[in-house]
Amino acid sequence: MDRIATYQSGGIEYAERAGTGPCLLLLHGIGSNAHSFAPLIPHLPQDWRVIAWNAPGYGQSAPLQGGWPVAFDYAQALLDFMDRLGLDQVMLAGHSLGALTAGAFAASFRDRVSRLLLASPALGHGMARGGPPSPAARTRISDLEALGPEAFAAARAARLVHQPEASPELVAAVQRNMAQVRMPGYGQAARMLASGRLLDDARRIAVPVDVIVGACDAVTPPEGARRVHAALRPDWRGTYTVLPDAGHALYQQDPAGFAAALVALAEPGRASGNKEVVK
Repeated sequence: MDRIATYQSGGIEYAERAGTGPCLLLLHGIGSNAHSFAPLIPHLPQDWRVIAWNAPGYGQSAPLQGGWPVAFDYAQALLDFMDRLGLDQVMLAGHSLGALTAGAFAASFRDRVSRLLLASPALGHGMARGGPPSPAARTRISDLEALGPEAFAAARAARLVHQPEASPELVAAVQRNMAQVRMPGYGQAARMLASGRLLDDARRIAVPVDVIVGACDAVTPPEGARRVHAALRPDWRGTYTVLPDAGHALYQQDPAGFAAALVALAEPGRASGNKEVVK
């Protein structure tokens, strides 16, 4: 990452670029990690403090207790992490599974979030905690156990990139990050995805929220992001942005476009726009 150092705090590993300006906290998706944000960092304002955590069970972060944590459990872990770092309020951006954590956090701890960006949001499968996992979550877990991390990543990485044959270096980077997933963290995250209900949390959020998605996202397609945007309270519903040449790994495929959405998010006094932008 651009001038980034890696630290540990209370069992959570995180990467940080120091800065004296606003603090941006980045939450990665189910098949990724903090260092996937490396292409994004150079496009952000140089004075911003930027922190990307490795979610519980990822990198050197300790997993959560129990086999089936829900989104609120990750949100509580995030709150404890922020408290340890002395972060009173942050701009929060969650990608894919990270959007489930970000949504639960903003809905429960609104005073700790100045603005929220939900990127390529995973809606969750709405399954009961402790029951049979959704088929998609069960497949994720069984594939990782059967294939191992490297073959698992090789089988899945290209699907996250729009026109992967034209971007072999990006596919390779996505694959390297995905190959670092491990149990039990990945299994916990897959079960959280199975029980997630982002649309329910979106209706409870009372902070300004923008939504961004890649037009060519085959994992969390734009219609899902539209549903999240529509579910937000009108007074807090911000901009819906589509990056036309990006897939699911949109902050890696179009880091400049993603950074522009974050910079707009931070504009002082910016009202919720309730508008659609195609970059």
